[in-house]
Amino acid sequence: MSNYILPTDAELEVLQIMWKVGPCTVRQVNDEINQYREIGYTTTLKTMQIMLDKGYISREIIDRIHIYAAAATESDTQTTLLNDFVSSTFRGSPSSLVMRMLGSNDTTPEELTKIKALINALDPETK
Repeated sequence: MSNYILPTDAELEVLQIMWKVGPCTVRQVNDEINQYREIGYTTTLKTMQIMLDKGYISREIIDRIHIYAAAATESDTQTTLLNDFVSSTFRGSPSSLVMRMLGSNDTTPEELTKIKALINALDPETK
């Protein structure tokens, strides 16, 4: 994915809907977006056409109905976005990201327990 162009905020919004709902039409995506902010159908259509050209989504035509689906999983996309963010913002240091997150937010005891469990699972010395 070295030549991978990161999705825009609008493209991520569409992808998140597809990950939640599954394959859908432009109308369905537009209706989902309009539940929390107003956007025109043609704007959604244009965004999805661009996403199709970029390879972010795929399209299947069934009885003249265009059905779109995310081309990558949510997990793969999150990993790519996170790796790019860590690389560009934290000079590639995941520990700097974690330290900043834990130092600037109110982390609940439950979240700390999950983080500790993850660290223990990743640490070869605890296995």
